Amino acid sequence: MPAFQPADPDFERRVRQSFGRQAFSAMIGASLARVAPGEVDIDLPYGPLLTQQHGYLHGGVSTAIVDVACGYAALSLMPAGVAVLTVEFKVNLLAPGRGDRFTARGRVVKPGQAIMVCAGEVVAHRDGQERSVALMQATMMVVRDRGIVD
Repeated sequence: MPAFQPADPDFERRVRQSFGRQAFSAMIGASLARVAPGEVDIDLPYGPLLTQQHGYLHGGVSTAIVDVACGYAALSLMPAGVAVLTVEFKVNLLAPGRGDRFTARGRVVKPGQAIMVCAGEVVAHRDGQERSVALMQATMMVVRDRGIVD
């Protein structure tokens, strides 16, 4: 992936503050692990309340955390006072979500003034190994002057 320059030198603080306001992420136990220009990693510990009927991480939870990672990766490149919203995504669930913890990695592929294209991956950590369990391609809309803040 190419190296990007953030439009806001205070991007990391802004991303972390915004993530701290996400009630859903807090409810499921997700935490912001890494923030870099155009890149965000989110960690999620395994929990029985986050599973489907077979005990694997629910696909909806995998999708949610990688969507959040992609959104914040896009936000990291935006100027102050500008926000992003997801307008489209596609997810491939590659393997059962079996692990002690999970990491969602969001990366900007193509930044833009109106939309940004991102790629995301969810990996399961188990027995010292990583296994890819989901891939996402997402489109984020750049939001200006609509009363939505980062």
